[in-house]
Amino acid sequence: MTEAKISRHVASGAAGLRHVFVRDLELQALLGIYPEEKVNPQRIIINLDLSVREAGDPLSEDIKNVVSYEIVVRQVERIVAQGHVNLVETLAELIARECLDDVRVEAIRVRIEKPDVIANARSVGVEIERAR
Repeated sequence: MTEAKISRHVASGAAGLRHVFVRDLELQALLGIYPEEKVNPQRIIINLDLSVREAGDPLSEDIKNVVSYEIVVRQVERIVAQGHVNLVETLAELIARECLDDVRVEAIRVRIEKPDVIANARSVGVEIERAR
């Protein structure tokens, strides 16, 4: 799938898709290439937007019919807790891959920000989009 198709797929709200999102998840992470970043956790902010293929009757009130944002957050927390990662890009890829392991997830946008590394910038980071 081309990058343009991914963007349309993720953002379009295409028929049969639901968007599950997590906004401004703040975690402490060992993330970066500098020696101090390898031993001192720093604040990161993660935003996710998952395009989920609707399955089952969403009105049946059964959690098994949906991708749970609570479970997604726990997956992200687990990935971050596994230890040091050099690149923000790598962390974003790990998160995207984990979310895409759920066959209902058609596409994902992952944004990771490091708000405390550039003094005169609100934040810096990376955003990726991946689709099956």
